[in-house]
Amino acid sequence: MDTGMQFSLEVNQNKYLPEGGREMHAILSVSGRETPAGDAAPARSDPARLAEVLVIDCSGSMADPPTKMAAAQRATAAAIDVLPDGVRFAVIEGTERARVVYPQEPALATASAATRAEARAEVARLSASGGTAMGSWLAAARDLLPPPSSAISHVLLLTDGINEHETQEELDRVLSTCAGRFVCDPRGVGDGWRPRDLLQIAAALRGTAEAVRRPAELEATFRETIHAAMAKLLPDVRLRVRPLPYAKVTFFKQSSPTIQDLTGYADRIDDRTLEFATGSWGVERREFHLCLDVEAPDSILDEDRLAARVDLVVDGESRAATATVLVTWTDDLIKSSRLDPNVSQVTGQEDVRQAINAGCDAYDRGDRIEAHAQWAHAVMLATETRDEPALEQLRHLVDIEPDGLVRLRPNLSRLDINVSHIGSSRNPFQVDAPAPVQRRPAVADQLCGSCGETSPPGAIICENCGTPFDVADPPAGVPA
Repeated sequence: MDTGMQFSLEVNQNKYLPEGGREMHAILSVSGRETPAGDAAPARSDPARLAEVLVIDCSGSMADPPTKMAAAQRATAAAIDVLPDGVRFAVIEGTERARVVYPQEPALATASAATRAEARAEVARLSASGGTAMGSWLAAARDLLPPPSSAISHVLLLTDGINEHETQEELDRVLSTCAGRFVCDPRGVGDGWRPRDLLQIAAALRGTAEAVRRPAELEATFRETIHAAMAKLLPDVRLRVRPLPYAKVTFFKQSSPTIQDLTGYADRIDDRTLEFATGSWGVERREFHLCLDVEAPDSILDEDRLAARVDLVVDGESRAATATVLVTWTDDLIKSSRLDPNVSQVTGQEDVRQAINAGCDAYDRGDRIEAHAQWAHAVMLATETRDEPALEQLRHLVDIEPDGLVRLRPNLSRLDINVSHIGSSRNPFQVDAPAPVQRRPAVADQLCGSCGETSPPGAIICENCGTPFDVADPPAGVPA
């Protein structure tokens, strides 16, 4: 399918490890761009391929204060209004169960002036009563949405409360059945919701979690979220990681624009290969942090070895040249101590945000001493790395004196803690736009006659068994 997009995949790392070193870090940068087409209009998805479900918390807590429910109704109506003609959509009322309030039939409506007006009328009739069971809401959305092979599906979920009318196991089970079916962006309003619920949903369903400080901000938040969802061009892009026999994946995280640990959501392709779904894509750039545990197969030093190969998979096919993660064991301490700037920046941002989260958790437990210690540590790290967005976030929690002294702010509200916890998953650093992608001729992998495994084009030896390839006659497309 021609989506009007092309992709690039880059790797940044320091390949040198000291003798006996085992932890290799690499930053994978993935960029999606429009295919150059002269003066043609920007690439857009066919509205008929887009599907949207709006899930609105209508539990009893939404009536306190009454302005909260009214703001949610206005925001939902605004989201409906910006749906382009042809997009399929539905609205779900969420309490201790899920109820499809529009359309009346258990199906999706097609956006038009008439259906948008009907949906707004139903939203205006919503009222607050009952409990909260987010798993049932997501299951109802799943049952409405078409298979991912035929649509780019998105769910916007609003809540103000704790997921108290179902067990954690029930939510986990629903999330496992929804993963890969649609992207979900959960939003929390008020101060009664739990950040970990939203962050879990966002990670499992490849969305972003956000906190809305004031109900009056809901309308703009909903519009922005829907505009972003309608700009997606592909339902899913995957990163396939194939470590060598002496390497294994320790963790795999998205590091930008949001920080999400995707390690537990990997699909195992075979005994060595893992595939990580990244959700729907438009014209954008994301970064991922891959950590490998590597064990030297012998005592040879200062020799490049392949630790893992990474493929970008779109519509089941590789869309960019294979990227490689290398490792070289050395006794040169200068080489092994050198920090790659991209790796250093990402790990520094992750450390800052882990400290912010640890402080939020401690404050929740009533441990003010530990909360102060963690946030002071976060201030120190953010200052060292010049992470101004993190410092701005920390100023909601602590006062930072000119001499560097950090004081816990008095009377922190539940909203301050929730907003900071959710905000720690965001990475607002801007990355420079990459150079235009250059198309490369398709090149076949090389097949090893000894073990039957494949290696990337141009490899000198088999990445599995080490048997040398005959490089006198390289594969087509690879220069001799």
